[in-house]
Amino acid sequence: MEYGLLGEKLGHSFSPQIHKALAGYDYRLLPTPREEVEGLFRSRGFKGLNVTIPYKQTVIPLCSEVDPRAAAIGAVNTVVNRNGRLTGYNTDIDGLIYLAKRAGVDMAGKKVVILGSGGTSRTARAAAGELGAAEIVTVSRKGEDNYENLSRHGDAGVLINTTPVGMYPNGGVSPVDLALFPRLEGVLDVVYNPLRTALLMQAEERGIPCSCGLPMLVAQAKRAAELFTGEDIPDSRLEEVITALTAQVRNVVLIGMPGCGKSTVGRMLAKRLGKKFLDLDYQITTEARMSIPQIFAERGEEGFRDMESGLAQELGACTGCVISTGGGIVARRENYAPLHQNGVIVHLTRDLERLPKTGRPISQSTDLRQLWARREPLYRSFADVTVDNNGSLEETLEQIEKELKAL
Repeated sequence: MEYGLLGEKLGHSFSPQIHKALAGYDYRLLPTPREEVEGLFRSRGFKGLNVTIPYKQTVIPLCSEVDPRAAAIGAVNTVVNRNGRLTGYNTDIDGLIYLAKRAGVDMAGKKVVILGSGGTSRTARAAAGELGAAEIVTVSRKGEDNYENLSRHGDAGVLINTTPVGMYPNGGVSPVDLALFPRLEGVLDVVYNPLRTALLMQAEERGIPCSCGLPMLVAQAKRAAELFTGEDIPDSRLEEVITALTAQVRNVVLIGMPGCGKSTVGRMLAKRLGKKFLDLDYQITTEARMSIPQIFAERGEEGFRDMESGLAQELGACTGCVISTGGGIVARRENYAPLHQNGVIVHLTRDLERLPKTGRPISQSTDLRQLWARREPLYRSFADVTVDNNGSLEETLEQIEKELKAL
């Protein structure tokens, strides 16, 4: 074996895909019981390994030597076999430094608050130190600085979340309320699923530079690949991989007036992008075992909206999908966060006189101009991009793809 990722339980991991894209070599996942780790290291049966939880401390005494940065952090995530001599490194710090710079988060001379006290927290602390932070505070559940006295650090300039709070499948929650930190100039979250945690969406709303941990994941892999091969990889290649991986995992969410073409466009767009197509209205009728007009008749609009919101939570947590929503998805603001967490929200528009009404209870019972007047500001507040769907299907698809590439 040449290269691989060592861990106890490895489910889905982007690591083989990332390393293949960055350096082209064979890279495997190595789920290994704790009692077999020492034997693997004694055998020297590898050229290089990445190491993940819970073995980042375990492998330290098994290395012939440990790079000073990794030793100071107390964690090794990369091991290189050079003629039988194993050297341990920590490339997570390189990843976090790249993440901060890429997001435009400057720590120099600022107070940095780090949420969490585990191994990634120590890496964040080391990175903040290298980036010139004036003061670094680690917040834990039971330490001197904890979640009960966060207000004492309201002067923080940068916040870094190293906890799993907000990570899939437990999204929609934030470790802190950013209102406690009125002077923030940057927020970093090492979580990368979802792409936008509740913490990051708070930062977005406040116009604070922020980023999820996906660029950190790729950047640390780049540095590991350089150590494995002894060859430099340009940052341009790193950015290509980040862009491709982001495009792969993100959803495209279609919103717009009833009958504007969301389902038709969504199906074709999914085929073009190689993504799974999910139709929220279809899911509702499948689960209810009745048509939308029947649901409105039996449960009323509120009953329908409750089902719609529940499915928005469920489908929005998926990745790599095209999601077509109902025309009234914007009627409840609570639907925005689950759809936005992994998605680019595209507002499809079409001339009102071209909108069909058959099978659409709201369209049949309401003047479309009045409905548009109420909903247009809501569509605008949800949308990342707006695309006109009055032309041909091909023109609409091309315009959506153009907008996605520009993001």
